[in-house]
Amino acid sequence: MNSLSEFWQAWDTFEPGVLAAVIAGATLGLVGVYVVLRRLVFLSAAVGQTASLGVVLSLFLTAVVGPAWWVPSPTLGAVMLAFAGTLFVARRARRSQVFRDGALGAIFLVGAAGTILLGGRLSHEMHEIEALLHGVGVAVLPEDLAVVMWVGVFVALVHFMFWRALGVTSFDPIGAAVRGVPVRTAELALALTLALSISAGIRALGVMPVFALSVLPSLAAIRLVSTMPRALLLGPILGATAGFTGFLGAHVFDLDVGASQTAAAVLIALACEGVRAIKVRAWL
Repeated sequence: MNSLSEFWQAWDTFEPGVLAAVIAGATLGLVGVYVVLRRLVFLSAAVGQTASLGVVLSLFLTAVVGPAWWVPSPTLGAVMLAFAGTLFVARRARRSQVFRDGALGAIFLVGAAGTILLGGRLSHEMHEIEALLHGVGVAVLPEDLAVVMWVGVFVALVHFMFWRALGVTSFDPIGAAVRGVPVRTAELALALTLALSISAGIRALGVMPVFALSVLPSLAAIRLVSTMPRALLLGPILGATAGFTGFLGAHVFDLDVGASQTAAAVLIALACEGVRAIKVRAWL
């Protein structure tokens, strides 16, 4: 075990990782509210796998043909495939739950299998591929932190400006269309912000904590409060808290950072469920 004083003494070393975890957690906690409302909890896991495939595909093309103008960067590759995967699921979700679940399973398997198959041919990039699956924690690069920050700002602005349209579309897309809400534009905005959030988060944290932070804080917020604006405010707070406490717990107890952040998200969700149970009993 390590002490808290050692953590603060080494703050200069931990600062990029902590800031990335806090910002990514807040961003994922925001977009996750819409994911939970649309009952697409496993969308984050599926899109996360396609984003991982985008990173590995970019590395593979660079290794095969060398740097070229048409070869996207790992971050851009992740965003492109994550955006395509999100739109693919959104279109199938309009038909029926069977089509939606089938689409989620398909892109999850394609992303996971593609990452493993291509990653096996990139022996020199195995460290980065492992980081995709488990997170890099302390070793967050300044450029990855900058991407997380800019993505967080962009996503926050989009959702602050269009939260009503996004909310109505999430609750009742047919009714929203009848009322003149631009449903397709709202879905594109949600798909883009979700793809950006997951892609940036994976580059900094890894697949597992991104899945946890995009679902559990948002689910806890929705269960704990009664209105959409409050959920959109509480979700990012809980996500940022899970990101920070998970990083801190990893240092104190010598744990894997990604697993610790996942565990922190679980514990926060359980704590919120306990608070909700106490409130319900008080009302009764």
